[in-house]
Amino acid sequence: MHQRIVLSSYRVLQFSSFFSAKINALFIPELSICNPRNNGFTVFRAFMYTSTQSNRRAPDPNDPATLMKEDSISLCCKMWIDSFRESDKTVNNLTDYLRRFELWVLAYQKVSADDTGAYMPRNAITRPALEDLLALRNAVLDNRFKWGARLEFFIKSPRDKTDYESLSKRKIKAILTTTQPSAFQDRIVQEVLFMILEPVYEARFSQKSFAFRPGRTAHTALRVIRRSFAGYLWYIKGDLSTVLDGMKVGMVISALMRDVRDKKVVDLIKAALTTPVVTTRPDDVEKKKKTKRKYQKKRVLADDEPKPDPYWLESFFGFAPEEAEKVPSWGHCGILSPLLANVCLDELDRWMEGKIQEFYQPSKNDVIWNSPDGEVEQGNTSWPEFVPTSGPDKTRKIDYIRFGGHILIGVRGPRADAATLRKQLIEFCDQKYMLKLDNESLPIEHITKGIMFLDHVLCRRVVYPTLRYTATGGKIISEKGVGTLLSVTASLKQCIRQFRKLNFLKGDRDPDPQPCFRMFHATQAHTNAQMNKLLSTMVEWFRYADNRKKIVNFCSYIIRGSLAKLYAAKYKLRSRAKVYKIGSRTLSRPLKEKKGQSPEYHNLLRMGLVESIDGLMYTRMSLVPETDYTPFPVAWRPDHEKALLEYIKLSDQKTLEEQQNCLKEQGLISPQDYISMLVWNYKRNAVPVDQKSLLLGTGEEKDNEGNESDDDEEGVHAAQS
Repeated sequence: MHQRIVLSSYRVLQFSSFFSAKINALFIPELSICNPRNNGFTVFRAFMYTSTQSNRRAPDPNDPATLMKEDSISLCCKMWIDSFRESDKTVNNLTDYLRRFELWVLAYQKVSADDTGAYMPRNAITRPALEDLLALRNAVLDNRFKWGARLEFFIKSPRDKTDYESLSKRKIKAILTTTQPSAFQDRIVQEVLFMILEPVYEARFSQKSFAFRPGRTAHTALRVIRRSFAGYLWYIKGDLSTVLDGMKVGMVISALMRDVRDKKVVDLIKAALTTPVVTTRPDDVEKKKKTKRKYQKKRVLADDEPKPDPYWLESFFGFAPEEAEKVPSWGHCGILSPLLANVCLDELDRWMEGKIQEFYQPSKNDVIWNSPDGEVEQGNTSWPEFVPTSGPDKTRKIDYIRFGGHILIGVRGPRADAATLRKQLIEFCDQKYMLKLDNESLPIEHITKGIMFLDHVLCRRVVYPTLRYTATGGKIISEKGVGTLLSVTASLKQCIRQFRKLNFLKGDRDPDPQPCFRMFHATQAHTNAQMNKLLSTMVEWFRYADNRKKIVNFCSYIIRGSLAKLYAAKYKLRSRAKVYKIGSRTLSRPLKEKKGQSPEYHNLLRMGLVESIDGLMYTRMSLVPETDYTPFPVAWRPDHEKALLEYIKLSDQKTLEEQQNCLKEQGLISPQDYISMLVWNYKRNAVPVDQKSLLLGTGEEKDNEGNESDDDEEGVHAAQS
């Protein structure tokens, strides 16, 4: 009976079209009527093998992990390389990148890191999160996504545990009528659009803009000013920051479509600009009852909750210059807003570049800017800022720089040139941006008055260097010359104003430090460490200021006096002098230790029972680093742009041929090696057909079957011999 069951099951499997091939290939030699145990085990193995093979062959089409075919970082690199390779080409295929699920996963990782304070690897993303992310991508592609959703989401933050279906009507009304932060899914879409659009426009932006761009900071702008603005007598400083508050949607879209013609991406950004943002009305805020503030215990952060900014970082952001305080935020664009602002203001940059070429009038009698392009290194090599002031004939030239919505124009020539340029600039802003400017908003100032830009004062110092040269007859003549140096100096008044705003001091002429009571409950070691981080950041911010030592030493004096008053109130030491006597000049000794009541501090430190207290830095001017006068190259570019341009240049076939010809001319390789190299390049389909036919004596590339012809093989052997 058992043998009949085995035979019938074998016949069923044999007649089955799916199992017959597997059984005949693997298990037929093992089938024996005399051994029923082997037959039953063989049938079981056949079922198991075929089931596993079917699972391997047919992956789950609903699994989002199957859509991630390429690494997201390599995909972003490809986008940057393609954009810089064809920087003048109009882009109309961005929807293909919008479909790539790898970019959506990368955007999810970035937004989750901002939301939770911890980076989430790709393998840590759960299957439901990937499915929700795929649903968000499909909704964007199918035009079902709506900006500013408050209750219905395709995907939620890992921290958001709210059940929106069970909310009361009062809470739902509060969510719909009050100001809410950008939704998690909105920020993901913004990140994807930003990753797609940033390489497109970074390859096209002018080199005169230095805000809201990677690799370009306020330090870069100051170094460019120190290098390129020497010798300018008249300056026009303009504030166009009202453009950053918002522009008409039509202007933004028209500026965007100069280089991007992808309808899906443009419509998505247009919807983000036109969708109204719900904000709390001022009347509703005034109606709230003023309740007495009760004492609250220190709140314990959750495991996935990001930590707030430390005190030193908040204090340093209080020193942000006026030019960097305003960051645009247009509609639901979020992080796209600074990029769109640069897209709109890039037209102004291009217009000013044309005016630079129009106003340039070189003079042969001038020692600087007398070349056609006007970008020659000027004056003495050790002092690139040295500009002689003598001589009746001068080169007329202007230069321009933009940091966000603030512009700075330098004019070398008569004041009439600056007035003419100002009039043209007012007309351009009126026509292009509908921005009404006047002469007061664009003042013309002389260099002797000092021009404030990025909290640094631009002025000039008259110097009298000794010029030594050899006259006729070999006689060495030494004369006193006259020249000017462009001085980039940190503003002490602005520093005092910012310190007063942060409640570190009071008074202007005789600043008096005030105790920093916010650090009252912190330990001495923690407080000193926080203030040292602030001083380290300040010394880096004033790195290129001529008075770096003076300004940093003043900041150290204010912070040290503020902490001394804090410790005097905290430990009841009456005065700052008493604090300095116990804690030393740098406040590095413990202030709470009393003789006879506790062990010595160094014993506690050795046993690991107390924290080591770091003294305050830069308490003496000699400890402050010198000003950085490193020369700044003329055609400067950020490191990532240099790497991109070098990679594109090396991957070009013309560059490879030029290098090969150069090596051959210099005799670094023999002619035989050179021919072998060209043959190898041909085999990699890197050499054109005409060069190959010239080397190998044949014009046929491949036969009909895709193989190399016999003539090619004979040519290769002939070339190698």
